[in-house]
Amino acid sequence: MALELYAHPFSSYCQKALTALYENEVPFTYVMLSQENPGAIEELEARWPMKRFPMLIDNGRSIHEATIIIEYLHAFHPGPVRLIPDDAKRALEVRFMDRFFDNYISTPQQKVVFDALCKPEERDPKGVSNAREMLEKAYGWLEKHMAGREWAAGESFSMADCAAAPFLFYADWTHEIAERFENVRAYRARLNRRPSFARAVDEARPYRPYFPLGAPDRD
Repeated sequence: MALELYAHPFSSYCQKALTALYENEVPFTYVMLSQENPGAIEELEARWPMKRFPMLIDNGRSIHEATIIIEYLHAFHPGPVRLIPDDAKRALEVRFMDRFFDNYISTPQQKVVFDALCKPEERDPKGVSNAREMLEKAYGWLEKHMAGREWAAGESFSMADCAAAPFLFYADWTHEIAERFENVRAYRARLNRRPSFARAVDEARPYRPYFPLGAPDRD
């Protein structure tokens, strides 16, 4: 039975998993999560009451969370691109950078976006301010980290870059990466050119009008 990925193209976490799948050309069935496909949403909720996606199904087994999906693919459906190094020390760096992008880029970025979706009386200006401050700190740390590097965790494209690609993509829309962070901007541009991620970006283009802060034309 083929792998099934329950996902939506505009979701950054879905794009993270999709980049890993596309990078190694892993065959799978794309199960679209949308109001036009209520059965898929019901199946997601039945298997995972938190209703977070993406969700990967492999012979009836469900795997949740984008990082764990990539780890699972690495272990059970490996391809020519080793997204997690065999060397333990290098693998730790990959996993650390994966957590960095999740916690310090994606989390504050989503705070700003979700706040924009709230009713005016339910918004959290202080929380949004803190989130933008965190993004500035994260950009600053990443600027130094990426000096002289092509990819986030060594010489090879890895799970860390699968995380970085969608999170930096949307973070720049949400809280623009200033010109002084030239290493971060250059890294984001390299990620955008990576064919596996570029494919995910193209699949999401029809949904850009849904971005509550307004999707810029630069991408």
